[in-house]
Amino acid sequence: MQLLRQYAALPERFSTPLQSRPFKMPAIMALNEPLAIALGLSPEWLKSPAGLSFLSHGLRPDGLPPVAMAYAGHQFGHFVPSLGDGRAMLVGEVMDAHGKLWDLHLKGSGPTPFSRRGDGRAALGPVLREYSVSEAMAALGIPTTRALAALTTGENVLRETLVPGGVIARIASSHVRVGTFQYFAARGDLEALRILVDHVIERIYPELTNSPNRALALLDAVVKRQAKLVAQWMLVGFIHGVMNTDNMSIAGETIDFGPCAFLDAYDPGKVFSFIDQNGRYAYGQQPDMALWNLGRLAETFLPFIDKDTDNAVKIATETLARFDDVFGEAYLSGWRQKLGLNTEQKADTTLISRLLTLMHRDEADFTLTFRQLCNVTQTGDTSGFLSLFKDQGAAGIWLQDWQQRLTMDGMSAEDRAQAMRAVNPRIIPRNHQIEAAITAAVGGNYEPFHRLTEALSHPFDDADDGFDQPPAQHERVQNTFCGT
Repeated sequence: MQLLRQYAALPERFSTPLQSRPFKMPAIMALNEPLAIALGLSPEWLKSPAGLSFLSHGLRPDGLPPVAMAYAGHQFGHFVPSLGDGRAMLVGEVMDAHGKLWDLHLKGSGPTPFSRRGDGRAALGPVLREYSVSEAMAALGIPTTRALAALTTGENVLRETLVPGGVIARIASSHVRVGTFQYFAARGDLEALRILVDHVIERIYPELTNSPNRALALLDAVVKRQAKLVAQWMLVGFIHGVMNTDNMSIAGETIDFGPCAFLDAYDPGKVFSFIDQNGRYAYGQQPDMALWNLGRLAETFLPFIDKDTDNAVKIATETLARFDDVFGEAYLSGWRQKLGLNTEQKADTTLISRLLTLMHRDEADFTLTFRQLCNVTQTGDTSGFLSLFKDQGAAGIWLQDWQQRLTMDGMSAEDRAQAMRAVNPRIIPRNHQIEAAITAAVGGNYEPFHRLTEALSHPFDDADDGFDQPPAQHERVQNTFCGT
């Protein structure tokens, strides 16, 4: 194992060293062995007492301290100048077999100087939610943090009631956030901002090393990655739930799966997060919120883009304007793939919009609608698709128009069905199934969690496991929680 301290080696104002604090009785509940092996970590060592100490409270084999990272952030539009890792730690960077560095980060590992009167712990439920959903996102091909392990701590934490504590060990290309840049910008610390730009380019965007204006090049790269990422979220019905700037990765990966959820019935205004009372981060709002966050990042780069502030603002604004183009291209291309269209026609946008309007009006299930279209392509049987709609007449008219559109592409039904099944998952982490697995695990039964997580690792495969079923009326989840 090659365990480095690259971020911790930055000037001391970037992070705070932590003294690891052992838990009463840590135990691994889930270990991602294929991921561990890819990172050069021995699963057997991770299960040993030394490995448990490493995964639960960041005790490094070399004895060097983990750190809590400093950052700020806009939380629901309100700026907080000092947030930081309040219940998390960066243990260090692990180098995989290809020479790529990955952050190893623990959440729920205990209080830090940034805890702001919190206990620094995590309840087992949110740990399992992040494990399942992040690994599902990876299997769906969406950039994301990955779950290395989920642990129980042998201790209870107080939330509404006493519940079992947990820790998630996760990896990411980086845990630097938009809020990290905001932290130093709020302090007028231009030296730290320049160091951070250089660090991010060296670590994540080495192709920008020789750019004449490194900050501008970095902004452009982050804008493009975030635009593509949010388009991918939208195409599977994912709702992040808390898109604050401190939860927006500079690497363009999905991070911090607190109150996240997936759509059942299609609704662009849908909100699950209990704390999002005004719908700021609703499903359909996510592209606008990502661009708003990127605007906050651009503000921190202005001194480096141009010495003339007005000109810097003009250049940054032009760069931010590319978000819509990149998002629009990725979004429309994704919809064409979901509908099995391998050529471009101007009327495609109308066809897509009509379907989404029908789905919203009739509360059609998002995932099943597109999976059933795969079946229509393969077998010609339209009954499963039509059964998802209250107004089957209107759905039938759309279906005929879609089938007529397919005749313009000259693609065999078999090839189209195969292509559609590769982008339209059979299963997603449905909210009621996640909640059921969490409830069982908190009661000591981990089997439902393991069965669900295994199924989610193959989201496009056909299987008769019941995980593709939408919730019954009494199973519907109305709110999700971050677990702090």
